[in-house]
Amino acid sequence: MSAIVEASQISTPLEAPGSANGTVAIEQGPKPQERVPRPKRPNYVQIHSRPLPLNIYPLPTFIPHNPLSLLRIAYALFSQFFWPPSSHPPDSYKGYFSHETQSVHVTDVKTIRALWERGFFGKGNLSRSEPRWLDQEKRKRGLLVLETSEEVTRQRREDRRQFKLERARKEREAIEQQLREEGKLGDLAPVNETLGTEAVVESEQNPLPFSNGNANNHSELNSFTSGSMDVNPLENDSNEADRTPWAPEATISSNEVAIDGLDEVLEDEEHLQLTCEESFFLVYGLGVLEVSDQGTAIQTSALFKLFCQNSSFPSRRASTFEPDNPFLLKYVVYHHFRSLGWVVRPGVKFAVDYLLYNRGPVFSHAEFAIIILPSYSHPYWSESSERKLQTAKKETKDWWWLHRVNRVQTQVHKSLVLVYVDIPPPSHGTPEDRGFNIGNILKRYKVREFVLRRWIPNRNRD
Repeated sequence: MSAIVEASQISTPLEAPGSANGTVAIEQGPKPQERVPRPKRPNYVQIHSRPLPLNIYPLPTFIPHNPLSLLRIAYALFSQFFWPPSSHPPDSYKGYFSHETQSVHVTDVKTIRALWERGFFGKGNLSRSEPRWLDQEKRKRGLLVLETSEEVTRQRREDRRQFKLERARKEREAIEQQLREEGKLGDLAPVNETLGTEAVVESEQNPLPFSNGNANNHSELNSFTSGSMDVNPLENDSNEADRTPWAPEATISSNEVAIDGLDEVLEDEEHLQLTCEESFFLVYGLGVLEVSDQGTAIQTSALFKLFCQNSSFPSRRASTFEPDNPFLLKYVVYHHFRSLGWVVRPGVKFAVDYLLYNRGPVFSHAEFAIIILPSYSHPYWSESSERKLQTAKKETKDWWWLHRVNRVQTQVHKSLVLVYVDIPPPSHGTPEDRGFNIGNILKRYKVREFVLRRWIPNRNRD
């Protein structure tokens, strides 16, 4: 007869000086599971090597112990001085203005990738930030193996939620153990029951998905509620990794035989959406974008007037623009921080005007949150009592508003920066005039920055 002995039951006798028979049995535990290697991340340093959508021609590297490097540098300087290469792309990027969304839309795929990878301009209208809708659809249909950025973010949030639930369970057990030792254990809810309630609250905040996006579809709702669902997220199931998450079935036409054919018929329905400030910076500041309206290219002065008119809702149709126009204030601040090398992104998610990134959203979180405040410090605005009342209404902010905004930025680990823009007196020129110069208008504005941090008594002591 052959005997089968498990590896976990094998004991190896070792000599021990303090034991009775001179040997002690040490059991070998199960082998540790091998860690699954994480998927390789894209090389963002190489992808986003250019900070702006311009061509850069750096000089060759100087090598001290190689005299030929001086000749290469001299040749590069000589050739670029007499035959300067163009820093702009051969063809300008194209976009069209949308009056419905009051923004500029870019539909060309190459232009979308160029504007996002070289300066993080715009956002995908069907994505959180980077235009990745096509990759997400391919991922849902099983045509793409790599995980998208949205899936990575969703997985991190789920891991963070599981960690918080596990921490709450351990704290609850520690409290019960302490009360049990002191004899004060009363009618406390069990740990599993408490965590189950939290899981139900989480499920109510994140409703179940439906294939057609309609929450009133009773047939799909019955299909979800008919089966048994486990509300305890801490229960360890060995078959959890083998389960396939629910996803809506892809609709395949009759002439499609296999799912591989979807890769050819699947079209990208996403476009890049640029704000008015980003568009005008690309048109006026860099000169790489051409904006059209109903198929007609718009000149820079006409585009300036168009953005000023659409800076508020409903749009204004006045022939003259006010010096405190919202578009002017936002663009002055946007141009100011872009010229300093910051990556400026909209900050509506955190109740601010802009967010400042050191290199970009893919490298690190935003360091500063910007709020734009108009400042009527010019003597023109205090000449009459009527002007004083008008400017006082626009400048007045109560302390409760400041505390609320600062508290939000503290919770998300960002420094609040109050940017005051000095409003000049109104000018008599209009964009239709021949002598109208946008540069002279922007020079009249001044920007002042104040970094505000929350005062905490425990950390800020004398």
